[in-house]
Amino acid sequence: MNTSRERELSRRAFLKLSAAGVAGASMTGWLPALAARAAEQGNKPKACIVLWMDGGPPHKDTFDLKPGTPDAGIFSPIQTAVSGIQISELFPQFAKLTDHAAIIRGMSTVEAEHLRARVHLRTGYRDGQGGLSYPSLGSIVSAEIGRQDFPIPNYIAIAERRDRSHGPGFLGSQYQPLYVHDPKKGVENLKSLADAGQLGDRMSVLDEIEQGFARDFKWVQLLILQDELE
Repeated sequence: MNTSRERELSRRAFLKLSAAGVAGASMTGWLPALAARAAEQGNKPKACIVLWMDGGPPHKDTFDLKPGTPDAGIFSPIQTAVSGIQISELFPQFAKLTDHAAIIRGMSTVEAEHLRARVHLRTGYRDGQGGLSYPSLGSIVSAEIGRQDFPIPNYIAIAERRDRSHGPGFLGSQYQPLYVHDPKKGVENLKSLADAGQLGDRMSVLDEIEQGFARDFKWVQLLILQDELE
């Protein structure tokens, strides 16, 4: 039974976990529980996780060794679970799972500068092409299959810094990602939301200040009222 009360509880749980630093890889304890609940309700979860490895190993030493060519890598190829597909000897366990994967070896870029290359690969368009700012993959997925009423953001970017390669482009700010700069710290500026007691104390102080102002400066209120009547 998917009631508004359950959605609210899920939203609160997300805020508390985020404020406590439960994000990124550490979310694995509660995301499967949410997926299980969705499965029980007959909903098929849809998700896309992009692992962007800045400074990672070269393709010729991992998934595209090019044996027998001048561009060959330094490691030996091994056979995988899929006939005709070989990968580096560095990944013997992954080789057993390649029937669940898709290895794309035809990707290339004409950009030499890193940020422009990220924009090109994450949006499908070169930076500034046609005078438009194009949406990233995450924003496109959020716009096409995301749910605006879902208690958890449709698009989350775990990144040390924000840049236009994550952005929504012409789709608009409603498809901007929720940024998590440090998974160990969680989402920024949420601790006051998760700590209801602390928030209540702050509101009480604000209320006392406002009452004191109203008591000591009644003449200001009278002047405002007089001005409105005139």
